[in-house]
Amino acid sequence: MKKQIVQIAWVLLAATQLSACAPLLFGGVIGGAMVASDRRTAGIQVEDEGIEQRSAAAMRENFGSKEHINITSYNRQVLITGEVSSDTVRSQVQQLVERVQNVRAVVNELIVAPASSTSDRANDVLLVAKVKASMVDSEDVFANIFKVTSERGTIYLMGRVTQQESKRATDVVRSVSGVKRVVRVFEYITEDELRAMQPRRSDSSSVNLNAPAPNPAQQPVVTPIK
Repeated sequence: MKKQIVQIAWVLLAATQLSACAPLLFGGVIGGAMVASDRRTAGIQVEDEGIEQRSAAAMRENFGSKEHINITSYNRQVLITGEVSSDTVRSQVQQLVERVQNVRAVVNELIVAPASSTSDRANDVLLVAKVKASMVDSEDVFANIFKVTSERGTIYLMGRVTQQESKRATDVVRSVSGVKRVVRVFEYITEDELRAMQPRRSDSSSVNLNAPAPNPAQQPVVTPIK
């Protein structure tokens, strides 16, 4: 019963997002609890939103509606997904995103293919909802630390995680019906680094959202899994 309730909640949320028709549809921060559990500083979370908006504006300005391009930023590392008409456009998109202010790394997962259909995109929205619901239901996966994006049944996971968290989350996602492939775009941290991120207990039990930012030289680790 609990699993059904959680899945229904995520699917309803996804349904409301469908009507927005926005390119930055997935992985958003929802509510104070999700913000509090995010492993980015509050400032970096705001900056990621700005990077997504500036990148999306650059795509509209240069390509209009001719190409299907999605932009997802986590810790100033940008994942580009979707379909474009040529390798030339694929390279141009990456160059444009690399020029966006404060972007420090780009993972280009664009493919040269016809744009996905409305039905494909609706299925991807619902698939993200199912993945999130499965994470919540698993109880040992902290769903709020992951950004989840889907493109034609491929699930992309972003976040700052330990090796153990990565493996467990991947196992959960691969078990979700409809998932064809999992691509992990993670920054790996050690167990000691994770413990250092935990808020220190105090009388107010406050959560420090302004902890030091991660090492800017660290690059994302991209691991595709069939």
